[in-house]
Amino acid sequence: MRLVLVTGGVRSGKSAFAETLCRQRGEEVIYLATCEPADAEMKARIANHQLRRPADWEVLEEPHHLAGALAGIPAEKMILLDSITAWVSNRLERHGGESGQKNAIGRIIEEAGEWLALLKTRNAIVVTDEVGLGGVAMHPVTRQFQDALGTVNQMVAEQADEVWMVISGIPWKVKG
Repeated sequence: MRLVLVTGGVRSGKSAFAETLCRQRGEEVIYLATCEPADAEMKARIANHQLRRPADWEVLEEPHHLAGALAGIPAEKMILLDSITAWVSNRLERHGGESGQKNAIGRIIEEAGEWLALLKTRNAIVVTDEVGLGGVAMHPVTRQFQDALGTVNQMVAEQADEVWMVISGIPWKVKG
Protein backbone atom coordinates (compact mmCIF):
# COMPACT_ATOMS: atom_id res chain seq x y z
CA MET A 1 0.00 0.00 0.00
CA ARG A 2 1.27 3.46 -0.88
CA LEU A 3 0.16 6.85 0.34
CA VAL A 4 1.14 9.78 -1.86
CA LEU A 5 0.64 13.46 -0.99
CA VAL A 6 0.54 16.08 -3.76
CA THR A 7 0.77 19.66 -2.56
CA GLY A 8 1.12 23.03 -4.25
CA GLY A 9 -0.41 26.45 -4.56
CA VAL A 10 -3.78 27.38 -6.00
CA ARG A 11 -3.90 26.59 -9.74
CA SER A 12 -0.44 25.03 -9.61
CA GLY A 13 -1.47 21.90 -11.50
CA LYS A 14 -1.49 19.63 -8.46
CA SER A 15 -4.87 17.99 -9.19
CA ALA A 16 -3.92 17.31 -12.82
CA PHE A 17 -0.64 15.78 -11.66
CA ALA A 18 -2.41 13.61 -9.07
CA GLU A 19 -4.79 12.41 -11.79
CA THR A 20 -1.80 11.55 -13.99
CA LEU A 21 -0.27 9.50 -11.16
CA CYS A 22 -3.55 7.59 -10.82
CA ARG A 23 -3.71 6.88 -14.55
CA GLN A 24 -0.09 5.64 -14.55
CA ARG A 25 -0.88 3.09 -11.85
CA GLY A 26 -3.63 1.55 -13.96
CA GLU A 27 -5.88 0.68 -11.02
CA GLU A 28 -9.60 1.24 -10.59
CA VAL A 29 -9.97 4.72 -9.12
CA ILE A 30 -12.47 6.20 -6.73
CA TYR A 31 -12.28 9.99 -6.83
CA LEU A 32 -13.22 11.23 -3.36
CA ALA A 33 -14.26 14.86 -3.83
CA THR A 34 -14.55 17.15 -0.81
CA CYS A 35 -15.53 20.49 -2.38
CA GLU A 36 -18.97 21.96 -1.85
CA PRO A 37 -19.92 24.11 -4.87
CA ALA A 38 -20.98 27.30 -3.08
CA ASP A 39 -20.93 29.69 -6.05
CA ALA A 40 -20.74 29.83 -9.86
CA GLU A 41 -16.96 30.16 -9.96
CA MET A 42 -16.48 27.08 -7.77
CA LYS A 43 -18.98 25.15 -9.90
CA ALA A 44 -16.89 26.06 -12.96
CA ARG A 45 -13.71 24.80 -11.26
CA ILE A 46 -15.43 21.53 -10.40
CA ALA A 47 -16.67 21.19 -14.00
CA ASN A 48 -13.10 21.65 -15.23
CA HIS A 49 -11.93 18.83 -12.96
CA GLN A 50 -14.77 16.61 -14.18
CA LEU A 51 -13.79 17.13 -17.82
CA ARG A 52 -10.25 15.89 -17.12
CA ARG A 53 -11.31 12.71 -15.32
CA PRO A 54 -11.62 9.40 -17.17
CA ALA A 55 -15.22 8.26 -17.54
CA ASP A 56 -14.55 4.96 -15.76
CA TRP A 57 -13.50 6.63 -12.49
CA GLU A 58 -16.13 6.38 -9.80
CA VAL A 59 -16.81 9.67 -8.00
CA LEU A 60 -17.81 9.86 -4.35
CA GLU A 61 -18.65 13.31 -3.00
CA GLU A 62 -18.13 13.67 0.74
CA PRO A 63 -17.33 17.15 2.06
CA HIS A 64 -17.33 16.28 5.77
CA HIS A 65 -17.15 12.65 6.95
CA LEU A 66 -14.07 11.24 5.26
CA ALA A 67 -13.48 8.34 7.66
CA GLY A 68 -16.98 7.00 7.01
CA ALA A 69 -16.60 7.42 3.26
CA LEU A 70 -13.20 5.72 3.22
CA ALA A 71 -14.45 2.81 5.31
CA GLY A 72 -17.04 2.10 2.61
CA ILE A 73 -14.56 2.00 -0.29
CA PRO A 74 -13.41 -1.49 -1.35
CA ALA A 75 -9.78 -2.14 -0.38
CA GLU A 76 -8.68 -2.96 -3.94
CA LYS A 77 -9.61 0.50 -5.28
CA MET A 78 -7.11 3.33 -5.69
CA ILE A 79 -8.35 6.44 -3.87
CA LEU A 80 -7.79 9.97 -5.15
CA LEU A 81 -8.76 12.37 -2.36
CA ASP A 82 -9.11 15.93 -3.68
CA SER A 83 -8.72 17.90 -1.49
CA ILE A 84 -7.69 18.23 2.13
CA THR A 85 -7.96 22.00 1.67
CA ALA A 86 -11.68 21.92 0.92
CA TRP A 87 -12.26 19.38 3.70
CA VAL A 88 -10.55 21.58 6.32
CA SER A 89 -12.51 24.61 5.11
CA ASN A 90 -15.78 22.66 5.27
CA ARG A 91 -15.04 21.39 8.77
CA LEU A 92 -14.11 24.85 10.08
CA GLU A 93 -17.27 26.31 8.59
CA ARG A 94 -19.38 23.53 10.08
CA HIS A 95 -17.88 24.03 13.53
CA GLY A 96 -18.86 27.71 13.71
CA GLY A 97 -17.46 31.20 13.84
CA GLU A 98 -14.37 32.67 15.42
CA SER A 99 -15.22 31.67 19.00
CA GLY A 100 -15.43 27.98 18.11
CA GLN A 101 -12.39 27.85 15.85
CA LYS A 102 -9.82 26.72 18.42
CA ASN A 103 -12.01 23.82 19.51
CA ALA A 104 -12.71 23.08 15.84
CA ILE A 105 -9.00 22.71 15.09
CA GLY A 106 -8.69 20.03 17.76
CA ARG A 107 -11.66 18.17 16.31
CA ILE A 108 -10.29 18.51 12.77
CA ILE A 109 -6.93 17.09 13.82
CA GLU A 110 -8.67 14.20 15.58
CA GLU A 111 -10.85 13.49 12.52
CA ALA A 112 -7.82 13.71 10.23
CA GLY A 113 -6.08 11.10 12.36
CA GLU A 114 -9.05 8.79 11.87
CA TRP A 115 -9.18 9.06 8.08
CA LEU A 116 -5.40 9.05 7.78
CA ALA A 117 -5.25 5.69 9.59
CA LEU A 118 -7.66 4.31 6.97
CA LEU A 119 -5.71 5.83 4.05
CA LYS A 120 -2.49 4.19 5.25
CA THR A 121 -4.07 0.79 4.57
CA ARG A 122 -4.87 1.68 0.94
CA ASN A 123 -3.29 2.86 -2.26
CA ALA A 124 -4.16 6.53 -2.12
CA ILE A 125 -3.17 9.87 -3.59
CA VAL A 126 -4.13 12.93 -1.58
CA VAL A 127 -4.22 16.52 -2.89
CA THR A 128 -3.79 19.61 -0.72
CA ASP A 129 -2.81 23.25 -0.90
CA GLU A 130 0.48 24.34 0.59
CA VAL A 131 -0.09 27.07 3.17
CA GLY A 132 3.46 27.14 4.48
CA LEU A 133 4.83 29.52 1.85
CA GLY A 134 2.63 32.54 2.47
CA GLY A 135 2.56 35.08 5.24
CA VAL A 136 0.52 34.83 8.40
CA ALA A 137 -3.04 35.97 7.69
CA MET A 138 -4.34 39.14 9.30
CA HIS A 139 -7.86 37.83 9.96
CA PRO A 140 -8.31 35.40 12.91
CA VAL A 141 -10.51 32.92 11.01
CA THR A 142 -8.03 32.78 8.13
CA ARG A 143 -5.17 32.19 10.59
CA GLN A 144 -7.15 29.33 12.12
CA PHE A 145 -7.60 27.86 8.63
CA GLN A 146 -3.86 28.15 7.95
CA ASP A 147 -3.07 26.51 11.29
CA ALA A 148 -5.53 23.65 10.77
CA LEU A 149 -4.54 22.94 7.17
CA GLY A 150 -0.82 23.24 7.91
CA THR A 151 -1.12 20.78 10.79
CA VAL A 152 -3.16 18.26 8.79
CA ASN A 153 -0.76 18.58 5.83
CA GLN A 154 2.16 17.78 8.15
CA MET A 155 0.32 14.76 9.54
CA VAL A 156 -0.29 13.37 6.05
CA ALA A 157 3.24 14.18 4.83
CA GLU A 158 4.76 12.38 7.80
CA GLN A 159 2.76 9.21 7.02
CA ALA A 160 3.11 9.46 3.23
CA ASP A 161 5.44 7.21 1.27
CA GLU A 162 5.88 9.96 -1.33
CA VAL A 163 5.34 13.71 -1.24
CA TRP A 164 5.24 15.82 -4.39
CA MET A 165 5.08 19.60 -4.67
CA VAL A 166 3.74 21.05 -7.91
CA ILE A 167 5.06 24.48 -8.84
CA SER A 168 3.65 26.17 -11.96
CA GLY A 169 2.71 22.78 -13.41
CA ILE A 170 6.08 21.18 -12.67
CA PRO A 171 6.07 18.31 -10.15
CA TRP A 172 8.95 18.15 -7.71
CA LYS A 173 9.45 15.04 -5.58
CA VAL A 174 10.33 16.01 -2.02
CA LYS A 175 9.96 12.64 -0.25
CA GLY A 176 10.25 9.01 -1.26
